[in-house]
Amino acid sequence: MTIEIITPDKSLFKGEAKGVTVPGIDGSLGILNNHAPLITALKEGKVKVTNANNEEVFFDIKGGVAEVLNNKVIILAE
Repeated sequence: MTIEIITPDKSLFKGEAKGVTVPGIDGSLGILNNHAPLITALKEGKVKVTNANNEEVFFDIKGGVAEVLNNKVIILAE
């Protein structure tokens, strides 16, 4: 699945990943391949991206919105 993490200033990450975990308003949300379409608000916290080698990369965000559609996750973060 393709992950994009975008802030108003720059692109933090763009690439293929095995999964991503985002800090949703009501709790942490894990997204894997073939996830149902979704749009959700995000709170301050860490986004965890897991690559094909099971290596984890973390990004701090201050909130934002995540969209999941057709194995693509777009995170618009503050």
